Amino acid sequence: MDFELNDDQRAFADLAAQFSRDQLAPNAAKWDEEQIFPKPVLKQAGELGFLSLYTPQAQGGLGLSRLDSSIIFEQLAMGCTSTTAFMTIHNMVTWMVSSFASETVKQTVCPKLISGEWLGSYCLTEPNAGSDAAALGTSATLTDQGYVINGAKVFISGAGETEVLVVMVRTGGEGAKGISAFVVPANSDGVSFGRKEPKMGWNSQPTRSITFDNVLIPKHNLLGEEGQGFAFAMKGLDGGRINIATCSVGTAQQALNQAIQYVSERKQFGQAISDFQAVQFKLADMATELVAARQMVRLAASKLDHGNSEATAYCAMAKRFATDIGFKVCDQALQLYGGYGYIKEYPMERYFRDVRVHQILEGSNEIMRVIIARRLLSEGSAIL
Repeated sequence: MDFELNDDQRAFADLAAQFSRDQLAPNAAKWDEEQIFPKPVLKQAGELGFLSLYTPQAQGGLGLSRLDSSIIFEQLAMGCTSTTAFMTIHNMVTWMVSSFASETVKQTVCPKLISGEWLGSYCLTEPNAGSDAAALGTSATLTDQGYVINGAKVFISGAGETEVLVVMVRTGGEGAKGISAFVVPANSDGVSFGRKEPKMGWNSQPTRSITFDNVLIPKHNLLGEEGQGFAFAMKGLDGGRINIATCSVGTAQQALNQAIQYVSERKQFGQAISDFQAVQFKLADMATELVAARQMVRLAASKLDHGNSEATAYCAMAKRFATDIGFKVCDQALQLYGGYGYIKEYPMERYFRDVRVHQILEGSNEIMRVIIARRLLSEGSAIL
């Protein structure tokens, strides 16, 4: 196995790093403080291909692998965790539409999602169906005019500011096999949005609930066939877990970089605090665990790219480990800053706030453990 990046991967990483330094990092604190959703910058990201990284080339995307995409997202997250996290969600929406939608919908929607002219939200979670996604109750009923959707979703990133919704609904009986997926224009009659949730972090993207009240959509807005929605959702979540794990790694790397600079400059007791062995050991452990997390994420991405039968378990392991380590590294970096780490003049408190939610979303880390354990205990498991 070759752990070195190839020339193309380095070129993409360099482009993402430049965009991160020029467009994301200088604005991240303001977006967080003023809760600004940076649509113009997201459109610029679309022009560079960052909103359609693994969208098939046949639909106008870059057609990159999940590994390539992870390398790019890591660089972007070093500039703004919250904005990059939204880009990962938008990428999932674009990929699902481009992969499973009817030709009519693809031709209408994909070019605008790819360019960033339109932005997308992914609608799975419900008030009574969080970790138990297969228990969702939002329904779609087929009529002569099309499908009529009723129900509600919660914690939807970008809601109220995005133009395209990919919505998981129930078209059949109970359980996963009764779930289907639809493309719903956000301005459809009967779609309404709740308040913008006040959050601990991720403040550069709005989070709202969505209510669907007799929302009529054409039959051709169905993704794939009836009953395939849960399978699409799980495929999306495998990649989503890689993406959010990557955002944790990128943010933690930036926190570590800045902590190293700070302890090298900060003097106490007549010497730089980086001269103290306790600080050196802390930095060594942070770096070691971060490298381990990065390699686990990239291994899982590679498993997903190659269609490995245990890819879901590897994605769960990577998400669990990298998001825990990412939060731990940001916490320790804040500690190294002392009191300065706790004030908003420095970005450490924002890193700490932004990565915390990564241990919850895309399936909580407790659910990741359930997924891993089930595979370990199942007949024919080949995780280890």
